[in-house]
Amino acid sequence: MRIFQNSGVYASYLPRLDRLTSQETQFGKRLQVFVNDSYGACHILKPPAELASDVFFTNGDDEKLQKYWAAENGLPSSASMEEILLSQIEHHRTEIFYNMDPMRYGNEFLQKLPGSVRKSVMWRAAPSGSVDFGAYDLIVCNFPLILESYRKHGWHAEYFAPAHDPAMDDYAANGNRPVDVLFVGGYSRHHRKRAEILEAVSELGKEFRVVYHLDRSRLTRLAESPMGQFLPLRKHKRPKSIRAVSQPAVFGRDLYSAISQAKIVLNGAVDMAGPDRGNMRCWEALGCGAAMVSDAGNYPQGMVDGENMLTYDSAQAAVSIIRDLLADRRHLQAIAAKGHGMIRTLYNKDAQWQQFNRLVEIA
Repeated sequence: MRIFQNSGVYASYLPRLDRLTSQETQFGKRLQVFVNDSYGACHILKPPAELASDVFFTNGDDEKLQKYWAAENGLPSSASMEEILLSQIEHHRTEIFYNMDPMRYGNEFLQKLPGSVRKSVMWRAAPSGSVDFGAYDLIVCNFPLILESYRKHGWHAEYFAPAHDPAMDDYAANGNRPVDVLFVGGYSRHHRKRAEILEAVSELGKEFRVVYHLDRSRLTRLAESPMGQFLPLRKHKRPKSIRAVSQPAVFGRDLYSAISQAKIVLNGAVDMAGPDRGNMRCWEALGCGAAMVSDAGNYPQGMVDGENMLTYDSAQAAVSIIRDLLADRRHLQAIAAKGHGMIRTLYNKDAQWQQFNRLVEIA
């Protein structure tokens, strides 16, 4: 089975990738650096993660990466990103196309796939408005309510979860964790519940070491710039207590390193999947050995409140739970150890790959 996995990257990550590959001008070398950096590794299937010889992996929205491949394979410099991706699929003689960027490469793209492609699979774990994904043979993600919304359209949708990145284990082994509470993620006033939690917990920075690595929204960056004081953007500024504990966003192995320095990772979903939970930070926090404190909801199998993670239902509860954990280091360490043991066992890469194969068979 010849698998082609097309992934993608946030624009905020590209400057880091450019720095890491500043001396590289080849497709294979830039791709290897990307894979080694473990960005989004929980979503990359085992053979693509290992860059196995019979699979093809790329980021179809990384223009530098794709242009390198185009130049190395005789495509004109004017070739579009779509043309390059189609050429890669044809060159690889792909049988199973697994696309994690269906908003960019949707139904119209599938109509142009070469005849070697037998089945098309896409990952989409967010509401998609009126976008039609009906041309895909299978849609996967790990949010049941979103999957049900796809099925209501008559599309074939199945549950499929991220997997533990084995590279996390070295970070999980770190016993020196000077940061008491860590949050890594986006900040926007539009995510009101998360903003409320972040503000409440940031007040703990007066007593404990609290660190937020925030990827600020464009309006937040503008509001907090010198120019922002002359514009009507006050509502987009972060509260003073949040700014006091904030540091730049981190990605890839820098994210793993940040979690490995933290006793507790604060997690909070954005409002996109109702009560369903299971964002990437769950896998990263547990995988890198921190105790996860997250918002109450319906979690994936194995993630159990009070056993290998703790959940809150209000900002006040989040603060109280964190205080109690920091006062009882033995309990904190037990929660963290159980969480890491669960995620690396139940959600290992071999199990994810086997599940993908089973789903493809029934697609």
